[in-house]
Amino acid sequence: MRSFWRREPSKATQSTIVIAGAGEVGFHIAKRLASENKQVVVVDQNPAALRRLADTLDVQTIEGSASSPKILDVAGVEDADIFLAVTDSDEINIIACFFANILNPDAVKLARIRNDEYSLYRDALTGETLNISMLINPEVEIIKTIERMVTVPGALEYSEFVGGKVKLIGLRLKEPRYAGLSLIKLREEMGDVSLIIGAILRNERLIIPTGRDTVEQGDLLYVVTEDRDIPEICRAFGCEHLAIRDVLIIGGGNIGLKLATLFERKGYHVKLVDKDEDRCQWLAGVLNKTIVLKGDGTDQDFLLEENVAAMDLVVSLTGDEETNILSSLLSKNMGAKKTITRVNKTAYLPLVRAIGIEHSVSPRLSAVNSILHYVRKGSVLSTVSIKGEEAEALEAIALEKSGVVNKPLKEIDFPKGAIVLCLVRGDRVIVPTGDTVILPEDRIIILALRHAVSKVEDALAVKLEYV
Repeated sequence: MRSFWRREPSKATQSTIVIAGAGEVGFHIAKRLASENKQVVVVDQNPAALRRLADTLDVQTIEGSASSPKILDVAGVEDADIFLAVTDSDEINIIACFFANILNPDAVKLARIRNDEYSLYRDALTGETLNISMLINPEVEIIKTIERMVTVPGALEYSEFVGGKVKLIGLRLKEPRYAGLSLIKLREEMGDVSLIIGAILRNERLIIPTGRDTVEQGDLLYVVTEDRDIPEICRAFGCEHLAIRDVLIIGGGNIGLKLATLFERKGYHVKLVDKDEDRCQWLAGVLNKTIVLKGDGTDQDFLLEENVAAMDLVVSLTGDEETNILSSLLSKNMGAKKTITRVNKTAYLPLVRAIGIEHSVSPRLSAVNSILHYVRKGSVLSTVSIKGEEAEALEAIALEKSGVVNKPLKEIDFPKGAIVLCLVRGDRVIVPTGDTVILPEDRIIILALRHAVSKVEDALAVKLEYV
């Protein structure tokens, strides 16, 4: 057992989080939380993975197996607020949660579980013996992400809050007549359509705007709105709002199978492609309406033969990033209306956007997003990452003793880099102004840059003044 130490931060206002697993998921959760002044301890058996963490992040690392109660005791699980078991082994994650529950029954415990068989015993895993708060399956999470993406075909990103009452969608502004307009003027031009621009992505820079900021053609606008106004907003911005009917899935692994099953239920016409003949025969036996094809998604002749130009959606889901990127680029260039690309390494995400692939998904990033709202303090109910990891949209309940209630928004000393997007009071969605007053039990949707997230958490939890 070995520990790598960096400076010891003050524990007075910090949450303590123990992470079992220093792989991609563990690394990115640790990176996000350490940047928010949380005390993070990471346990892993791989010294190289731990050294990468210790060299780049302000975290404590402990070398050893997370399935060892002694190692968990050394890691400080007994005093932790949250325990995250995200190693590559389901069995180690389950055993780690078992001992973590003995050491600290009150800690929030989350486990990464990829084997569907374990999911059948969810009640046992989340019951008193293990007391796991949430089971995270990266394959399931990526399916949910793709499902959100196809809900509004013209959107590059799509999230729901307050049980679906509020939508946050990322739309590319293609309509030139709005270029140069301030946000105030843009809302006037849109008439009775309910919308608020929460963020602007321009030249890979994320801007939290004021009403006087302008929009430019090609900007990616993060718009908060309601269902009824989405088609009108898509039309106004020059985005196609076409229904999806014909789908090609490249990659017949577990994720491809799950997605084909989902799309069958939605009534889509689905083709599923895989290189392995035995896998294709098996897939054809378990799927009902999907046409299973043996082929190579990077073979231009094959794509031409399967009429990829007529596809409303092509989803590339193989385990190889290069294959996914190439098949998406080929499909897009041959006329497919929309492509979604699986990218395992989150460091690749900005690169794929730069070469023209705007719709990408990462199993690891999807898992991180699912974990985050359990980590957030106070009344935060859900969180969604914006532009990878640069910002978050948070849904929270306004607590009676919070520093944000019972006074106009313009009088709240909110941290720089954060904005209240909307409120939901009962069944009513309110687009706020400076005179809007947040009442206890209101649902609040807030967008915050990464550096402002921890201050937003504190403001929601207790009365707090920022200096």
